[in-house]
Amino acid sequence: MGDRSLASRLYDDFINQNRYMYLVRGLGNTVLITIFALLIGVIIGVIIALIRVNYHQSRKKSILLRIANLVCGLYLTVIRGTPMVVQLMIMYFVIWASGAPIMIAIVSFGLNSGAYVAEVIRSGIQSVDRGQTEAGRSLGLNAHQTMLNIILPQAFKNVAPAIFNEFIVLLKETSVAGYVGIQDLTKGGDIIRSITYDAFPPLLVVAAVYLVIVILLTQVLHVIEGRLAKSDLR
Repeated sequence: MGDRSLASRLYDDFINQNRYMYLVRGLGNTVLITIFALLIGVIIGVIIALIRVNYHQSRKKSILLRIANLVCGLYLTVIRGTPMVVQLMIMYFVIWASGAPIMIAIVSFGLNSGAYVAEVIRSGIQSVDRGQTEAGRSLGLNAHQTMLNIILPQAFKNVAPAIFNEFIVLLKETSVAGYVGIQDLTKGGDIIRSITYDAFPPLLVVAAVYLVIVILLTQVLHVIEGRLAKSDLR
């Protein structure tokens, strides 16, 4: 590659035959997977957090609650104790071999994210003053109504920055989606490399795109944290 000018390399890598579209389509898939995986992760995280908090706060633990807590603990241990790429490959090649790759990736990353979001939300629930629960009960609300209408809104406010940070982490983790044939942003750069046999410009652009997105999202996170801090002072 040393005898080619930089302009020629950039033209072959991105302009010739509209090869930049590999990156554009890959970025679209990356964003799609990240958003829907986080939604799944938040739903799973809320359910698991509620089960585990209820288990630890209940004086009389039913058999159903004990089983549910055991399943949640096993899920957290397995998901947090194994690499994301291994989970993705197991889901693609073993569990859901005939499914659409994008859907498999969304579910896989969602399951992975749920294990981390669950602990974040659980800590958020436990950070709410117990007096809030007593206040809800004094208003005539039962335990479920108190949790839904009083505790959870405050918990989400407390952990909103952490959940948004999980979104940033998840965005970067999706770079392994190419292991199961999904054309994400990283895979798009790798396709260009395999066509032109020129690795540096495509991979540099991929890294730059990730960096710019993360910087922008980090700035949004700072804004969210600032507004939450101001609301706490009121």
